[in-house]
Amino acid sequence: MPDDRPDLVEALHASGLVQRTVTDHSDAPLTDREAAPLGSIVTLGGAVTVGGVDFGLIAGPCAVESYEQMSASASLVKAGGGVALRGGAFKPRSSPYSFQGLKDEGLRILSKIGAESGLPVVTEVVDAATVELVAEHADVLQIGTRNAQNFTLLQAVGEIGKPVVLKRGFGCTVGEWLQAAEYVLAAGNPDVVLCERGIRSFEPATRFTLDLSAVAVVKHLSHLPVIVDPSHGTGHRHLVKPLALAAAAVGADGLLVDIHPEPTAALCDGKQALDRDSWLDLTGTLSGVLASLGRNLTVPAAEPVGAGA
Repeated sequence: MPDDRPDLVEALHASGLVQRTVTDHSDAPLTDREAAPLGSIVTLGGAVTVGGVDFGLIAGPCAVESYEQMSASASLVKAGGGVALRGGAFKPRSSPYSFQGLKDEGLRILSKIGAESGLPVVTEVVDAATVELVAEHADVLQIGTRNAQNFTLLQAVGEIGKPVVLKRGFGCTVGEWLQAAEYVLAAGNPDVVLCERGIRSFEPATRFTLDLSAVAVVKHLSHLPVIVDPSHGTGHRHLVKPLALAAAAVGADGLLVDIHPEPTAALCDGKQALDRDSWLDLTGTLSGVLASLGRNLTVPAAEPVGAGA
């Protein structure tokens, strides 16, 4: 509706029939920077935050493979100063013959490791029918690139009340990405973290083209925190570190990084996963880059906050 009729807006609210009025100056007014000029901070697992001055690290393997693998991964995350553990229980893959994830068993493993490690757990939800199930086991629900415009799913995670990491669709413009986030916010969930993970272009040298310019654009347009996934954005582990450092320099609020205790044995995306030495090298260098910018790594939670805690 037009925003030059404050009398009409006041009358609508006074009627008790209207919860919110939306003016016509923006396609995504709830994500618009004007809605929170100082920026939003999203709390993961009730204790750690993404957004603000500090820089948050979320890391773990692309897929949950076993209890032992996830336990070792959680130890790696904590060794590098990470604040949350990621791992996919449901894995939508391009090929139907690729590993599709452990599904329910993967969720149970994640929940157990989260409780034992004290790390909030982040995992992907792939359809509206499993939102409640995933929310029972995870602290943060991830929307993958293939579901970035699955509007039924976006509404469902908006209604469930858990923080959401919303990856940019590999074919989405920045405007479409923000409108996808608007679905979640409009459904009642303000806790959305945007994740740039690369877009499809003509360039075959990398798996996708990591669009770091989008970070600066979104930080200008929206109040939502923005993190970067340099692992899926490049597809090659030797490119993860330089792009991760560049993400920090351009103003991202954190990273989502693939790490694995044995990348060569990984059932999913092993070529982009960092091993222990590469992960610790990245986080050590990153600390120096952030210090030069007057920033720090987010401090991990002191108390257990995992979904199973």
